[in-house]
Amino acid sequence: MDTNFSHLDGQGNVTMVDVGHKAATERVAIAEAVVELSPATLELLLKVALPKGDVLTCAKIGGIMASKRVGELIPLCHPLNLSFADIRFEVSQMPPRIRIEAETRTVGNTGVEMEAIVAAQTAAAVIYDMCKAVQRDIVISRVRLLHKRGGKSGEFNALDMD
Repeated sequence: MDTNFSHLDGQGNVTMVDVGHKAATERVAIAEAVVELSPATLELLLKVALPKGDVLTCAKIGGIMASKRVGELIPLCHPLNLSFADIRFEVSQMPPRIRIEAETRTVGNTGVEMEAIVAAQTAAAVIYDMCKAVQRDIVISRVRLLHKRGGKSGEFNALDMD
């Protein structure tokens, strides 16, 4: 592992990394988050019977919107021109949960990992917000990078946790 801190200059001051010299390549990242719900809440969600309406459609839109704003949210993160962003859901009855997968892509000189992670987290937060009227103890967990490809560091694939 590299022990140099890329976001510190020679005097130890915080700085944004200059990526201007890097080659533009296709960059892809996939992240996940898991939302644990009660069986009753999950049933209402699937029936689109919650007070705030269609939870998964709103979560998808919220996650995609968040992926496009990461440069404004994370200090020192480069604003990127995304070529693709998507949110996918895997609903499980037992245990009652929704696994969110966020994918982001660009052709550029820096990676899209933060865009995928923030998209997954935001989609999870939207699910919480839209379900909190019927359940307050919803758990959001397992936010992590699953896959990234492109750039100098090459490909990364997380180990399966299930």
